[in-house]
Amino acid sequence: MKHTKVDRAVGLCKKIVGSFSHSWKRRRDLAQVQKELKLPVHKLKTECPTRWGSRQAMVQRVLEQLPAITHVLSPDRKTRHLVPMWQDLEILEAINATLTPLADFTDALSGEQYVSISSVKPVLHLFESSVLVVKEDDIEFTATLKTKILGYLQDKYSDPNTQDLLNMATTLDPRFKMDYIGEEVKPTVRARLVDEMTGLTPAEQVAPDPSTDPQKPPAKKARKTLGSFFKAAKSNEESGPTVNRDQAVLCSG
Repeated sequence: MKHTKVDRAVGLCKKIVGSFSHSWKRRRDLAQVQKELKLPVHKLKTECPTRWGSRQAMVQRVLEQLPAITHVLSPDRKTRHLVPMWQDLEILEAINATLTPLADFTDALSGEQYVSISSVKPVLHLFESSVLVVKEDDIEFTATLKTKILGYLQDKYSDPNTQDLLNMATTLDPRFKMDYIGEEVKPTVRARLVDEMTGLTPAEQVAPDPSTDPQKPPAKKARKTLGSFFKAAKSNEESGPTVNRDQAVLCSG
């Protein structure tokens, strides 16, 4: 994201959001135009530096409401310069298209009630084979963005200790087993697992105290699960002309 074109386009988004957040009249006009144009009556979002994914959410909302935003800002000479030009739109659309799938994966991997570490290697494999693959119709900036993100992720998880941990966790997941483990390290992983399992002692079973059971949290909006991503990948592969073995293994979970 450290790019002058990104800085300009994202900065423009922030100014657009600011122009509406500081004027109740523009917010009123925006809501009216949204109804006239039959757009979703959504408020604009702003980026929060401490919240991952907020940039994508801001860009996505601006693109969604662009006709209404243009309708409100264009007549006013003080704000018409905020209407994005085609160069800015190209960058914003590239950012949104690239980051949206990653935001969905982030939600699925950010579970508090279930283990997700075993899914890291399969997800990285899906990124490398599908999500972040540069396509022929990608513009140059989109291709650069995908390449940089994938390179960052590969470097982040390249540490040998991290790889050992991911190999162990993935192998213990019945959905994946050793499908994503390199042949050269499989014997080492098996030996380590056997060694650690034989060193375990049965844990003492303690009956839960009903009086200490926490209350169920309020229902939240359903999020996409990791399984849904793998099923979608499998459907796309089956609808295509050919399916190679690696892709088939990827979707078997």
